[in-house]
Amino acid sequence: MILLTGFEPFGGESTNPSWPAARAAAGLLRAEGLDAQAVELPCVFGEAIRVLAAALEEHRPELVICAGQAGGRPRISLERIAINCDDARIPDNAGNSPVDRPVVGGGPAAYFSTLPVKAALAALLAAGIPAEVSQTAGTYVCNHVFYGLMHALRLRPGTRGGFVHIPYEPAQLPPGSPVPSLALEQLTEALAVVVRSTLATTTDLSIPAGALH
Repeated sequence: MILLTGFEPFGGESTNPSWPAARAAAGLLRAEGLDAQAVELPCVFGEAIRVLAAALEEHRPELVICAGQAGGRPRISLERIAINCDDARIPDNAGNSPVDRPVVGGGPAAYFSTLPVKAALAALLAAGIPAEVSQTAGTYVCNHVFYGLMHALRLRPGTRGGFVHIPYEPAQLPPGSPVPSLALEQLTEALAVVVRSTLATTTDLSIPAGALH
């Protein structure tokens, strides 16, 4: 079973493309014969992890891909690492602004994604979708959920998981805006490609996709 998640809108936005993309990708995968479900997460520290934990308990997935919006990024970002740090530059949707707090008290400094990020990168590029391996998921609710997911999956051997950041969709931007965006159809297909490549890959590719800074 495959679990996809996206977020509700945050930061004054009226929409967050991670949720319609996750929901549509789950439908696309079901049409291909795969058992897939999508769950919307609140953009709230603590509560987002609790909703995710309930979904893990209910669905018992073998693969979990959480998605979030990274407005301004030009590509699908396959996140490599989640860090044990909440440091909010803006309040979450409940008004919380944690600064320099651990996601999990006493937890390890970081967790790596268990998705084959290099194979997923190659598959996305082959599909004509701009993509990258990202070395930071930030310190807001996206990283909070990513870390919470990987912390939970340590007790679920055999279940793989990770986080994908997606750009804006065009409808969020004024006409002619230079800010990068991707059509919702591309965002949807990108999440489905990550699922397909993960299911087809047991050992990740060894190709360069690092960062100089």
